[in-house]
Amino acid sequence: MRAKRPISGLRPRGINRARSGAAVGLTVTALAAGLTTAAGPATAQPKAAPAVTWGCSAAYRIEQKLASGTTWRMCYRHDREAGIALEDISYQPPGETKPIKVLTNARLGQIHVPYDDGQAEYDDLTGYGFGQGMVNLKASECPGGTIKTVKVREPMYADSENVKGLCTTTRSRGHAYRMQADTGNKVFQAQGKDLLVYSVNKVSWYEYMTEWRFQDDGTISMNVGATGSLSPGDYDAGDGRGWPIGNGSRSKATSHSHNVFWRLNFALDGSSKNRIEQYDSVVSPPAGANQGPTNKTTRTKVTKELAGDAKNMRWWRVVSATGKNKDGHARSYEIVPGPTQKYPGRSFTKHDIYFTDYKKCEKFASNNLGNCPAGSGKSVDKWVNGETLKHPITWVNVGFHHIARDEDQEPMPVHWQGFSIAPRDVTAMNPLTPAELAGENGQPD
Repeated sequence: MRAKRPISGLRPRGINRARSGAAVGLTVTALAAGLTTAAGPATAQPKAAPAVTWGCSAAYRIEQKLASGTTWRMCYRHDREAGIALEDISYQPPGETKPIKVLTNARLGQIHVPYDDGQAEYDDLTGYGFGQGMVNLKASECPGGTIKTVKVREPMYADSENVKGLCTTTRSRGHAYRMQADTGNKVFQAQGKDLLVYSVNKVSWYEYMTEWRFQDDGTISMNVGATGSLSPGDYDAGDGRGWPIGNGSRSKATSHSHNVFWRLNFALDGSSKNRIEQYDSVVSPPAGANQGPTNKTTRTKVTKELAGDAKNMRWWRVVSATGKNKDGHARSYEIVPGPTQKYPGRSFTKHDIYFTDYKKCEKFASNNLGNCPAGSGKSVDKWVNGETLKHPITWVNVGFHHIARDEDQEPMPVHWQGFSIAPRDVTAMNPLTPAELAGENGQPD
């Protein structure tokens, strides 16, 4: 056990606060970074930060510096089927002299809606005009933010192709961190801020809220919220496939699933040649009377296309092939699944995550509209065929089984489904670390 170095005159943490050194089965080779410092002339000036380069014109840019000093930058465009697509997404936390590229492209990959009675099944993006269903937002729906105008060809629910449909604003999310010193009343704490980017697309009776949250600690959360109305045309469900809505049991709303896919094209540090790694931990019983259970974590390099399933203590990360943080560790983003109710009725919804090698024609997880060669298949599961991952595309599937209730009338409260990607070794320390704790990085010298 060891005590930490004092923080600005504070005494080291007590030994009772230190954890015992239980061994972990995963072995990681430390990368040594040789750092040299030399005193420059008294007149030397700091180098100016490099100019930010954009891949889009000013009208399509989103740039937000949050109160903590973190800046997010990205471009947006409208996709006829997928709605809003975000591109060239970069993250620049305090202390970094230039933006860190995270994603080339991020958008929805499909919303698949099968009904429990087997009588109806929809691919809302590629079959029912999701992108054309973007609606105008009122100022009250984007408090403290800006509503951007999006050009939508042949809009279904707007009077003009210029739809005021993309809100960019900031939101508080509560504590980013809190740490109380061992002595005195010193408390280190900060309240987190997010950049929120969202739009609303109407598909028949449903309205989908597509939300992207960019946190000041580098995390990105992706969620779809379904609201609007229950379809009155589905009030005749019987045989246990519906729920009574309204007075008595005359109307029974048919239960159904919302299987939402996201398509992410990573480009960590500006390169598409990212690596995929899977981690699994196994807990074993104590080996002796005075020993606790052991937990061994193993890493599997995913070199070929994969249809993966989330399990207890399993996770994946996308690793930069070119960039390292100031500690010499490869930058990566961890995929953090959200709650899901997996739908086993179709082959493409049987898995939680897919990694496929990039093909321009592979655009949507089901009912794909890309002009792929004959025999390629129309869904993401058919594209996992043993190819080596040179330019991985990540597809994430999150399901929700909607059994209606009286409270769904009317309008229907929003029900959310989604997931996050979290930075892992993107920066050498917490990017929001206060100056007094800047020296608390790893083993003291």
